[in-house]
Amino acid sequence: MAEAFSGGSLRIAGVSKYFGTFRAVNAVDLEIRKGEFLTLLGPSGSGKTTLLMMIAGFLDITSGDIALDGSSIANVPAEKRNFGMVFQGYALFPHMTVRDNIGYALSVRKRPEAEIRTRVDEMLELVQLQDFANRKPGQLSGGQQQRVALARALCFAPPVLLLDEPLGALDKKLRVEVQEQLKDIHRRVGTTFIYVTHDQEEALSMSDRIVIMRDGAIEQVGSPQELYERPATRFAASFLGKSNFVQQNGQTYALRPEKIDIHLGTGHPQARRKGTITSITYFGSMQRIIVETTEAEQIEVDIDVWRNQQPLHEGETVELSWQDAAAVDLKES
Repeated sequence: MAEAFSGGSLRIAGVSKYFGTFRAVNAVDLEIRKGEFLTLLGPSGSGKTTLLMMIAGFLDITSGDIALDGSSIANVPAEKRNFGMVFQGYALFPHMTVRDNIGYALSVRKRPEAEIRTRVDEMLELVQLQDFANRKPGQLSGGQQQRVALARALCFAPPVLLLDEPLGALDKKLRVEVQEQLKDIHRRVGTTFIYVTHDQEEALSMSDRIVIMRDGAIEQVGSPQELYERPATRFAASFLGKSNFVQQNGQTYALRPEKIDIHLGTGHPQARRKGTITSITYFGSMQRIIVETTEAEQIEVDIDVWRNQQPLHEGETVELSWQDAAAVDLKES
C-alpha cells in the first residue's frame, strides 16, 4: 500500500467525566495494546460511549489523561488526533459515489489525485466493493454502506479506529456476516480497533479483549474466554452470557447452563440438586430446561438436542450434576 497501516497503543490513566454533578465515567485506567481489537461492552448508561468520545476528542476529560504511543493527547483536538471513526448511522455523503466517499478524507487533506486513486482502489479491494465504486450510497444495502464507511475511516491509515455500535442498524443475519468481514479486515490491516457494543455475542466473537463496563467504571477486563469461563463478579457473569447463581457453603457460585448435566429420576451418584422441570424451550440445536429445585432455586440447563438420548417433559423429576470446575467463585457485586 502507498502508506502502511500501523496500530497505536493507548494509555487511559484515571480518566473521569462529569456532566454537572453526574459522573458518567469514573477514574478509568486501561492499557490498549497496539494492533488489538478491544471491545467496550456494557448496558446503556455504563459509560462506554462517553469513554469512546473522550478517546476521540469529541468530549473533554474532566480529570485524568489519555496518551497515544506515550504522548498525551488530552489537549489535542479531535481533528488533530487522526483517528478513524465508524458510527451506526454510516454518515455517508448521499450525493457522492462510493469512490468519492472513501477518498473524502484524503481529498480534504489535499493529497495528490494519483495517491487518492491508488488508496481508494486498495480500500475498495479490502472491503470487496470494487464493482460498486460508481454507485451512490442509496443504491447499496445496509451492509455495503457500512463497509463503505469502514473503508473511508481506514483510507488515511489511522493509528486507531473507533467504532460506536457500527452494526446496530443491521438485521441479525447481516450483522453476523459483517462481523466476520470486520474481523478479517482487522487481521489484514493491523490497526488498533476500539469497538463499542452492548451485544454480548458480538463482543465474544470479534474481540481480542473485552472491557465490561458498569456505572462508569470497569468491572472486568480479559479475553473473551477468560471473561466467559472465569467471571469475577455476579454482574460480569450475568451480563456476558447466561449464568445460574447457586449457593454452596454460604458462598455464591456462577454456573453456566451448558455446563450442567440433567438426569431423569432420582439416585444419580453425582447429583447436586433435585427438582422438577417447569419449562422446556426449543432452539433448534439446543433446548433450555428450567428446573425448580427443592432449594427453591430456578436453574437453567442448556442441552444439545441431538446428543440428548432421554426425552424430557415438563413436570418430571430430575437431578442436576456438574463438575467442580464449572462453578466459579464470585466476588460480591
